Amino acid sequence: MAETDTPSIYLVTPTAFETEAFAPVLARILDATDIACLRLALADPDGDAVARAADACREIAHARDVPLVIERHAGLVERLGLDGVHLTDAARSVRATRKALGADAIVGAACGTSRHDGLTAGESGADYVSFGPLGDTGLGETALAEHDLFAWWSEMIEVPVVAEGGLDLALVEAFAPVTDFFAIGPEIWRAEDPLAALLALTAPLR
Repeated sequence: MAETDTPSIYLVTPTAFETEAFAPVLARILDATDIACLRLALADPDGDAVARAADACREIAHARDVPLVIERHAGLVERLGLDGVHLTDAARSVRATRKALGADAIVGAACGTSRHDGLTAGESGADYVSFGPLGDTGLGETALAEHDLFAWWSEMIEVPVVAEGGLDLALVEAFAPVTDFFAIGPEIWRAEDPLAALLALTAPLR
């Protein structure tokens, strides 16, 4: 994942989907807009289902030179031919995961609203850190990642930063100057046309 002056889009899959139905939707999005990275975010504990989804997403993503990372399951990265992992336990497992996967793998760390966790993750070898949510996700979070956190991070820290969670048009516009990536997923998958929803949400980036 490379930094650019304008934030890039980091697409996050639904937490549950039928692979046969989702594959053409994903391909359409990747063909129509620049996606910096794709995250497989399945909540399904069924290893076979995860593997089938990963195979389909990998084929679509790699055909378009988009790296694919998997949420949480670092142990599946090499077996499934993926590009890395998005860790959800802040900085706790970054160092061990980096050692296990090697220097070439993408290792990202979700750090909530904690500057300390973000710094620790970066020092432990994370390729990026994500902060969020920025807005209401409907999941009852009480703390939001503030604009000041991103402004400080983008000025002081070289590790790329991802903004995610509860994004809307106003938040994308407000945070665009202080983040490297917007991770977008739940905001678009409930729409009748996810591509149209994505393009509308990211209009301030064009």
